This record gives sequence, structure tokens and C-alpha cells, in this order.
Amino acid sequence: MTEMQSSDPGPRTPDPKLDASCGVPLLALFGGAALWLVVGSVLAMIASIKFHAPDFLADCPWLTYGRVQPAADNALLYGFCIPAALGVMLWILARLSQAPLCLPFMSVAAANLWHLGVFVGLVGILIGDSTGFAWLEFPRGGSVLLFAAFLLIAISAAATVGARRERELYPSHWFLLAALLWFPWIYATGNLFLVGWPLRGVVQAAIDSWFANNLLFVWLGLVGLGVAFYFMPKLAGRPLHSRYLALFAFWTFILFGTWCGIPQGAPLPVWMPTLSAMATSLLLVPLLVVGIVGWRTVWGSVKSKWDNGPFCFIGSGMDCFLLSGLMLVAMACPHISRETEFTWFGPAQTQLELYGFFAMTMFGAIYHLLPRAVGFEWPFPKLTRVHFWIALLGVLLLVVPLAIGGVVQGLKWANPNIAAVDVSAATLPFLRMSTTGLLLLLVGNLLFALNIFGLTLVWKLALLRKAMSVLKTPLATSEVIP
Repeated sequence: MTEMQSSDPGPRTPDPKLDASCGVPLLALFGGAALWLVVGSVLAMIASIKFHAPDFLADCPWLTYGRVQPAADNALLYGFCIPAALGVMLWILARLSQAPLCLPFMSVAAANLWHLGVFVGLVGILIGDSTGFAWLEFPRGGSVLLFAAFLLIAISAAATVGARRERELYPSHWFLLAALLWFPWIYATGNLFLVGWPLRGVVQAAIDSWFANNLLFVWLGLVGLGVAFYFMPKLAGRPLHSRYLALFAFWTFILFGTWCGIPQGAPLPVWMPTLSAMATSLLLVPLLVVGIVGWRTVWGSVKSKWDNGPFCFIGSGMDCFLLSGLMLVAMACPHISRETEFTWFGPAQTQLELYGFFAMTMFGAIYHLLPRAVGFEWPFPKLTRVHFWIALLGVLLLVVPLAIGGVVQGLKWANPNIAAVDVSAATLPFLRMSTTGLLLLLVGNLLFALNIFGLTLVWKLALLRKAMSVLKTPLATSEVIP
């Protein structure tokens, strides 16, 4: 018999104190994340426009393409994705533990420290103090702040799990707790061997590829799947399908995912790209299992649950995860990588992973949980559905043209009779379409930030009114003894 498991144990109506304990840390994490998301979208727009109009902002050295593009990537990853993930993780772990969040003030301090680290890192990139390693461009000052902030939030999360009243561990626990351990390991290793005491030679390329893959695919995958396995049963109104399949997906994803990421044309010994390609091909196993678990969980569920905005984000995010995984497997195939390597096909897969899978999943989770944590509804609830359709269309217009343009670009590069200028000219229409996708994503991100900042303002005004009412309440006079 297939075993079913609930994703949210405990009473049907959670203790209000449990959600309230997460309120302030979540506002601190999500507020900064929404701000950096908008900043990253603006920087990405500037970088994309430079392909069509090279003279655009050419007089500003801070906004050259070599600086603004990595700044946009890091603002999206470190500014939005990771703090949003940490906030969602704290709430889910508190819910699964049926215990209030431990050390909430530490989490608030860590959230502000994280956002300070992102600010220092982005300024460092824009002034030319980048490390030069992909997805690890932040200078040492920003990296130290990020590492310290993550450790503080991880301590709060681990303490919450340690104080849990519900002793059973659920599939979401496996993925989220593994992610809490994964990031300090890979981030410390990458900074140690590439920035702190850098190794020399081709080893740098191997370490940077290993770090980028473990951060963009493995870590984001662990968090995204953990969040999806928590919310999919809520979406379907039924338990998660097969605990054993979820466990199998967890171990195979970790086993095969960590070996991926080294491209076929990397300047490394041939056995390293070959081993990476073999591990990437084996990713078909966890991808298939994740697809089965998700499909069997939500198939046949009440359609009205899908009409809820937050769950639409998570459902589409899971579809994008499977598609981005298949694109990664395709790029590892030698016959395909000959045409797609060093083209726009790779960035298309990365953007589908970041925007299509992870950002969409986080949007859905935040739209669901933040009103419960602060005790107020969204100030603009109709914008949730508008944001979903704009974001979905933006992802399609960003990823599909880049992927098609990458294939066209690769085929033309393989033809020695086509000049490099003609190859660049052939990709411009696809880049213009991707710029339109970025514009739609910017609009959607502004709607998301408007709701986040509006809810924060409502919460602060309610807190201020409560404080004023306490101040205006006359003090009780004690009886005077004659």
C-alpha cells in the first residue's frame, strides 16, 4: 500500500502565537528581498538594453555591462532568492514543529545584517571590486556579512526544530534541513579557495563550476522542493503521495546533483566534464520521481484550489523546475552541447531555474504565509492574480527567445562561412524579445513589492495605534490607606 503523509501535522487551526512569532523576522527578510528584487530587475533591464543600444548609459563607468550584469544576477540570487527562502523556511519549520520560532530577535538582526551584506556586495561590484568568479562576485566584506547572517538564521531554525512538539520528521524537513547545512559548506568552500586563499591554475574553473552548480541547482532545488512538498498537499487537499518516493528523490537529487555543472568545453582534464555529464544524465531519475510525486498528489484535486493565486505560483514553479532540469540534462549531452555551449541557451536555463522555478515558488509561499504571520490581509489582494499572469508571461518571453536564440547562435557558430558579425545580428531579435520579458518581470516585481510594503505599513500603523491606545489608557490608582 502506498504510504501517505501529511505535510502540516498537528491541529487544524494552528496556535496564533506560532505564526505571530515569525511575523517580525519575515517582514524584515521579505521587505528587503522585495526591494533587492526590484533593484535587480532594473539592473537586468539596463544590461539587456545595452545589447540593442551600446551607447545607453555609456558615460557611467558604474553601469558598464561587465558590472551591471553580475550586479543584477547577484541582486536576484542573494538579494531576493536566499532571504525569501530563509523566511519561508523559518515559517514552515515552525509550523511543522508546532512550536513558536526560537530566537526571533536573532533572526531579525540576521535579516538586517544580510541586507547590509547585499548592499556592500552590490556596491563593490559596481565600483569594480568584484572577485571575477561567477555567482561569487561579492567582495570579502559582503561575503563575511552574508555568511554570518546565514549562520544566525540557521541557529534560529535549528533551535526551533530542536524544540518541536511534533516529533516526526516529514519530507519537507529533509530538504530544508539539508539546505541549512548545504549553503554554509559550499559558500565557505568557494570563498576560501577562490577569494580568501585562492588556488591557482585550472582548479579555479573546477571550483567555480562546482560552487555555481551547487548553489543554483542543488541548494535552490532543495529549498524549492521542500517548500513545494509542504504546499502541494494544501493545494490538493490531500496528503503528499508516497513518503518513500519523496525520500528516494531526496537522496538521488543530492547524489547526482552535486557532480553536475562542469561544461564540456571547460579547460579541465577530460575525465571531469565526462563524469559531470554522466551525473547530469542520471538526474533524469530524481526529476522523474519528483514529477510522479507532484502529479499523483495534485491530480484529481478540486479545481477551485488551483484558482487560488498562491498555489498557481507553486504549480507553475514545479513545472519550470522539471523543464529546467531537462534543459540541464540536454546541455550535458556532448552532441547537444557542441551547439549550445557558449550561447544564450545556458543563460536561458539559468533564468528558468531562478525566475521560473524558484522565484515563482517563493512568490506563492509568501502570498500564502505572510498574512497569517502578521495577522492582516494583503492590502491589494487582486494584484496577486495580476502578478501571476504577468510573471508567467515574463518568464516565457525571457526564457523561450533566449533558448531558441541560443540554438540559432550555436548552429551559426558551427558554420565557418558565417561571420561573427552576422551571428550577433541573428541573435538580436531574440534578445529584444527577452528584454520585453524582463520588462514584464519588472512590472510584476513592482506589484509584489507594493503588496509587501503595503502590508508592512498596515502592520506598523496597527502597532502604532496599539501603542498609542496603551499610552492613553489611564493608569489604575491604588487605594490610599489612611
